[in-house]
Amino acid sequence: MSENTTTITLNGREFKLIGTAHVSRESIDEVRKIICEEKPDMVCVELDQGRYNSITQNDNWAKLDLSKVFREGKGFLLIANLVLASFQRRLGNELGVKPGEEMKTAVEAAKEMNIPHSLCDREVHTTLRRAWARCGLWSKAKLLASLLASAFTTEKLDEKEIENLKNKNELDGMMSELANYLPGVKAVLIDERDRYLAAKIWTSTPPDEETPKKIAAVVGAGHMHGMVNHLEKLASGEESVDVTELDQIPPPGFLAKSARFIIPTAIIALIAVGFIRAGTEMGLSMIVQWVLWNGSLAAIGAIIALAHPLAILVSFLGAPVTTLTPFLGVGIISGLVQITFSKPRVSDVQDITEDTTSLKGIYRNRITRALLVFFFSTLGSAIGTFVSVPVIAKLLAG
Repeated sequence: MSENTTTITLNGREFKLIGTAHVSRESIDEVRKIICEEKPDMVCVELDQGRYNSITQNDNWAKLDLSKVFREGKGFLLIANLVLASFQRRLGNELGVKPGEEMKTAVEAAKEMNIPHSLCDREVHTTLRRAWARCGLWSKAKLLASLLASAFTTEKLDEKEIENLKNKNELDGMMSELANYLPGVKAVLIDERDRYLAAKIWTSTPPDEETPKKIAAVVGAGHMHGMVNHLEKLASGEESVDVTELDQIPPPGFLAKSARFIIPTAIIALIAVGFIRAGTEMGLSMIVQWVLWNGSLAAIGAIIALAHPLAILVSFLGAPVTTLTPFLGVGIISGLVQITFSKPRVSDVQDITEDTTSLKGIYRNRITRALLVFFFSTLGSAIGTFVSVPVIAKLLAG
């Protein structure tokens, strides 16, 4: 038995946790072998329905309504999902392994042997939104920087390094580093999901002392230690199987909700004071500075994304206005204009999986370029806001 497999017996049931690296040939072979030899009563996998569909259905991207994504304010979630998936896919391409192939193999093996299976992970959008909600402003900036770095990195890992990701010492070091760098993100991505996976696996088959059950669970090696702890707590009654709260999105804090209104109010108040105290000329000068800084940096962001000329123009004209509107961002408008005048083609849907593994592909694909327009125009407008406020305040003070 591999050292990456842990077996524990609790309340008459045997839980066999198979720790994997998500782009590992060895993990694929190990998963199939264990399921075929052990013939468990249930196979559980670290997937949610959405991710399972994405690795089993070729037409998943064809169903994407990008305009709806922008209108519903889910642009950042889609970007984060794409970046994380593309990083794993890039590693998989180097090793000739598709990300999540070991999970897919587990489900296929279960079906072949008529063994019931269960998708036990939390929905990925819920995880990403909870992680984002747990981050403060500085942590959000670090998270975005990390995502961008992973999207554009050219660093390569060999197969030996991938397999080392299943070793406890390697994992402990990575978890410790993540906890220090982004503690809120680590708590959501790892700790919460350890508990969530354990609870779903525990409830996948009812305990029955007269007919012992054997459950095989295929999970990322980084979850093994935490899941064992949670399973033991579930067995002792120390912990509840109810993880409903882990499926809830925390409401924005007072500061986050207030910032939507405080920043626009402060800007309007500054300009109003300029008109009242220093006259029309000063007020107009402050407006010009506000428009130039905010609009120009949003437009520069769109240019960096190689946006359609009209999307660039909309970014410039829209940013100063949308920044003063709590419920609308310039990225939503520029993104919608981009997909209107540079409509995604059938080939963009067909090639997006491979295009997201390279910077050239990301810019070539009209779906991902629209997401870049959304992201960079939003980022430019945000920078423009923080730069322009002190600039117009200085005009007033002078």
